[in-house]
Amino acid sequence: MSITKAEFGEMPDGRKVDTYTLTNANGASMKVLSLGGIVYELNIPDKNGKFGNVSANLQTVDDYLTKSPGFGTLIGRYGNRIANGKYMLDGVEIDHGDHTGGKHLLHGGKNGFSKAIWDIEELQGNGSVGLTLKLTSDEAHQGFPGTVECVVTYKFNNKNEWEVDYTATTDKPTPINLTQHTYFNLSAFQEPNVLKEIMMLNADEFIPVDDELIPTGEIASVEGTPMDFRMPTAIGERIEEVGANPTGYDHCWVLNKDETPDGMTLCAKAVDPTTGRTMEVWTTEPGVQFYTGNFMNGGFGSGDIIYVKNAAYCLETQHYPDSPNQPDFPNTILRPGETYRTTTVFKFGVQE
Repeated sequence: MSITKAEFGEMPDGRKVDTYTLTNANGASMKVLSLGGIVYELNIPDKNGKFGNVSANLQTVDDYLTKSPGFGTLIGRYGNRIANGKYMLDGVEIDHGDHTGGKHLLHGGKNGFSKAIWDIEELQGNGSVGLTLKLTSDEAHQGFPGTVECVVTYKFNNKNEWEVDYTATTDKPTPINLTQHTYFNLSAFQEPNVLKEIMMLNADEFIPVDDELIPTGEIASVEGTPMDFRMPTAIGERIEEVGANPTGYDHCWVLNKDETPDGMTLCAKAVDPTTGRTMEVWTTEPGVQFYTGNFMNGGFGSGDIIYVKNAAYCLETQHYPDSPNQPDFPNTILRPGETYRTTTVFKFGVQE
């Protein structure tokens, strides 16, 4: 197993962006950028032992700063949407104003964790290699209260499992909802879209949203709807029935809590019928945002690959969107003296 480091590029202010390549004993590898903790590549074998990158990426630092829809990034301080960029916290209205980059606060705003340079330390473990990524985010960064110290650990082992461990502390009460935003295509983009991939989501319920993808506050059954992925189903089988604009999945599913002794819950299983690659997702989080790349339009790509609509999907393990404005949703407020902790594991394999 090995870790190698190289220079990827420069930020506009001259700061260096490095790439770290983690390679396991089987030859599978992942590449990570210090910019945004971006997972640049995930090179995983198919049923014939051929390696392919199952993670959508871009080619330059400028691409990531100006074109990226969040490819591979760490998302924070709050993943997903907060309606109108406002919420009440301990009787005080917090308004993110110019930090939002739009009407609603999405993924922490225009200066989210995905645009930051993370401090990185290499890890060599028993049967795994990894990285510890550290970031300090103060109030001026995104308009969230207080200063947060965030530590994220990536581990990649000889079973082709990628583990993401998140911790955070704060000096003032603040919303926090960290997630990872890799876009997956298990065919390694042999297929231009993921509509043929088979998906299972371990969820009896989902969170309906309005026309602007803000939760209505309801938690609804998936029964009899195109949101029902309890049985393995092709992603494209019912996607036209979703009714979003643009059409596609961009919703949070409420995971069934069938915890294992280590506190993990099965979130999702995916299979690519072309290459036989599989992926299981396990998490300690209560929800997962399943997003099918609805806003991709073929306007950008990487090398010979052009990212058309539905070219890849995200499985963003997290608390529910807009929780600071939804009193019936699980709490997302971190307070001084507490430590935010959550873990997600992506397990790659091949269909037997």
